Amino acid sequence: FKRSELFPECGCHANFRSSLSLFFLWQMTELVTSGNLTTVTEFLFSVFPHLPEGGVLFFVLLLLTYGFIVTGNLMIFIVVRLDRALHTPMYFFISVLSFLEIWYTTTTIPKMLSSLISDHKTISVAGCLLQMYFFHSLGITEGCVLTAMAIDRYVAICRPLRYATIMTPRLCTQLAAGSCVCGFLLVLPEIVWIATLPFCGSNQIRQIFCDFTPVLSLACTDTSLAVIVDAIHAGEIVASFLAIALSYIRIIVVILGMPSAEGRRKAFSTCAAHLAVFLLFFGSVAVMYLRFSATYSVFWDTAIAITFVILAPFLNPIIYSLRNKDMKDALGRLFCRRRRASGVGDRSRG
Repeated sequence: FKRSELFPECGCHANFRSSLSLFFLWQMTELVTSGNLTTVTEFLFSVFPHLPEGGVLFFVLLLLTYGFIVTGNLMIFIVVRLDRALHTPMYFFISVLSFLEIWYTTTTIPKMLSSLISDHKTISVAGCLLQMYFFHSLGITEGCVLTAMAIDRYVAICRPLRYATIMTPRLCTQLAAGSCVCGFLLVLPEIVWIATLPFCGSNQIRQIFCDFTPVLSLACTDTSLAVIVDAIHAGEIVASFLAIALSYIRIIVVILGMPSAEGRRKAFSTCAAHLAVFLLFFGSVAVMYLRFSATYSVFWDTAIAITFVILAPFLNPIIYSLRNKDMKDALGRLFCRRRRASGVGDRSRG
């Protein structure tokens, strides 16, 4: 056969060869480009200031805040465990929440402190994944515990005669354990998925800690699956919010129907602390994670993150101890026992 018989349209054949050459040239360009991209092994927190810009001042303020958070929440946890007068479901959940707050802040604040005074404001990819896992696991666990606290207050005020039979120590332990299981399992699939993603190119995280959206934006592959995961997390947040909100709406209706003004005052004072923590925690979380396609500036992203990473844990000891008569009385009894014990020890040595 002649060439003209095999390829009767020379123009089309030339165009085909030209297109094929361009295709292979494009593929080679892609291979060279991808080969030049460096695989990211660590992330850089780009929002922290350098020392001349006041990093030391922020470090001191954050260190004092972190010390107060750990000391205040640890004190609440110890007092509830040692004082038998506080061995009730309400204070059991408060002690669990305080214990969680210590670890919740420990997942992020120590790294923030080192980033404020160190020239190396970086975190390894594995460290970033671990920080995301424990931060969100503990955060979801706290949300579940707050839901359990709302249920406890609902039963105490709306079903007072059955409170002792419903909120048994066994049920309280089961609710606390279920909260931990729920928190630590729900986040695991997303962390495992993110661990399989390739990261190349930019490694700058525009946030004060490792979070899903800033980290996923650095992946050099398709992350559209994150929309489904975000929708699942949004459903979890909304479900907890609605459960707590409906409980407190019912509680307020019952309180307003009480004939005694003193009874209304005591009931409101009991629920006010829980309601304040609920609004502070879920309010900031909702603004941060229920925005979907909305975007904020780096300043507002950081401000919102500070609210639920630092401010909420900082206010919890104040709300649950300084503004709680039972807790203040228990603290007084604990310190009195320690003074008496030290006095007896001094006299025995004398």
